[in-house]
Amino acid sequence: MTPEGSTPSDTLLKTINDRFGSFDSFKEQFTTAALANFGSGRTRVIKKHDELEIVNTPNQNNPLMDHQKAILGIDLREHAYYLKNQNRRADYINNRWNIINWDKVEELYNK
Repeated sequence: MTPEGSTPSDTLLKTINDRFGSFDSFKEQFTTAALANFGSGRTRVIKKHDELEIVNTPNQNNPLMDHQKAILGIDLREHAYYLKNQNRRADYINNRWNIINWDKVEELYNK
């Protein structure tokens, strides 16, 4: 996260567009997955065989348990957003798009 927010580089944006059709489609698919993630858990973008995939993990589970690499994620456990957003999970998810550090996401993607 970064307080200034940022945008994906052209290279990362091309990767996202190639996989999800467009950046807006990617955001929509990620948001839909996060909203559908029941109870406590996280929604992440993983790099799997040089492809990006959106996955939900329950509770404390982590993609590393399945030998996968997360490059972007959101904590959906209630304590992560309740004080500011109460039960408005959608607001919390939508606000996260404004503080993503895309340089760090790309760094993780390239590792």
